[in-house]
Amino acid sequence: MIMIRSIVRPEKVDNVLAALMEAGFPGVTKMSVVGRGKQRGIKIGEVTYDEIPKEMLLTVVNDGDKDFAVKTIINAARTGEKGAFGDGKIFIVPVLESYTISSGIKQNADGETEEVEI
Repeated sequence: MIMIRSIVRPEKVDNVLAALMEAGFPGVTKMSVVGRGKQRGIKIGEVTYDEIPKEMLLTVVNDGDKDFAVKTIINAARTGEKGAFGDGKIFIVPVLESYTISSGIKQNADGETEEVEI
């Protein structure tokens, strides 16, 4: 399993969520975040904004679905045909195991599940 962390423009988050749902990835966690990338913020008139509002989307997918999920996010989050500075970034992180709180079921990275004693 892998976790995909996507930092996207706030105005693109609904597009990305809809595209992920349509592609078969309904499980997503959304957080409002602020930060900056290569552009080092934005200057409007005399005011420089060092931190720009973005949305972070977290989703966990099977290893084999990674490329499809990443392409889905890029296509939905990109501004215009070629994209623009500030469109965001995607980070891939391995997930060793996950636990479902309601059932106590543990899932390993290889897909095996087991019930955990509570």
